[in-house]
Amino acid sequence: MRFLVDEDLPRVVDKLVKQYGHEAVDVRDIGLRGAKDIEIANYAQSRKLCILSGDLGFCDIRNYPPREYAGLVIIRIPKRATASFIVRLLESFLKRDKLVSELVGNLAIVEVGRVRFRKR
Repeated sequence: MRFLVDEDLPRVVDKLVKQYGHEAVDVRDIGLRGAKDIEIANYAQSRKLCILSGDLGFCDIRNYPPREYAGLVIIRIPKRATASFIVRLLESFLKRDKLVSELVGNLAIVEVGRVRFRKR
């Protein structure tokens, strides 16, 4: 899986994604720091990258229909969450190979204790 990591996630997320055998492209490394969500979405679509973000705006399927993307993974980040907490939360998702393999065209919302998966 190829992920586009949004800037609201810690830098260490790139390394974690790669540890699980996936590719990670960080918006901060490609000139998209501070970009609007639609710009990030367009970049992801054009390069068939799964969006990985903590931005709940990407959960709005009216604006970002999952079927039009290589996947959307949204991390519900609790207030005052540390970088290590966010990494553990994401890792709990990445360990679930079957869910990760089904991301194309779908939306996954990763929360503490569960993953909500919206299929096309």
